[in-house]
Amino acid sequence: MSNGPFDIDVDTLGNLRPISKVVLSLGSNMGDSETILQEAVGYLADTPDLMLVDVSPVYQTSPVGGPEQPDFLNLVVVAESTLEPLTILDRAHAIEENFGRVRGVVNGPRTLDIDVVMVGKRVSEDGIDLPHPRAHERAFVLVPWLDIDPGADLAGYGPVADLVDDLDTDGITRRDDIAITVSGTVF
Repeated sequence: MSNGPFDIDVDTLGNLRPISKVVLSLGSNMGDSETILQEAVGYLADTPDLMLVDVSPVYQTSPVGGPEQPDFLNLVVVAESTLEPLTILDRAHAIEENFGRVRGVVNGPRTLDIDVVMVGKRVSEDGIDLPHPRAHERAFVLVPWLDIDPGADLAGYGPVADLVDDLDTDGITRRDDIAITVSGTVF
């Protein structure tokens, strides 16, 4: 019995790897955030074995926790991949570093933050917590995700639509004046 389009009996694949749905959340509130997000999505699109399926509209969001700081621009990318979660995380960190991301201040301002929200139905693998441990309570992740994937389900937490219903979304504004373009496709 199948629970969805990504459920595959991995024992029958031989040297092949299953394709997993990957959800990534991107945010920026330092520098030219619009350009940073555009270029970061481009780098994700150029990642071998990571195929972008959709990119959410950009949202302007109030910072959560941390020191006083400017609003963020956030978006969500849904992709399909045969990559292992740690490989996806390593790529996300490399892209962040390319934009001068400095780690250290929890919930502080940043040039770029890329969170691996979900890789298939995988849960807590070596070196990475899956799904992202706070995704279920972050409107800046769930609202953009719901925008492009109305039937989305966060592994272990249920339908994203139900999760959004339980969150305060007052600090989130869709920015239709900002468009992300990948290989000629406008998202």
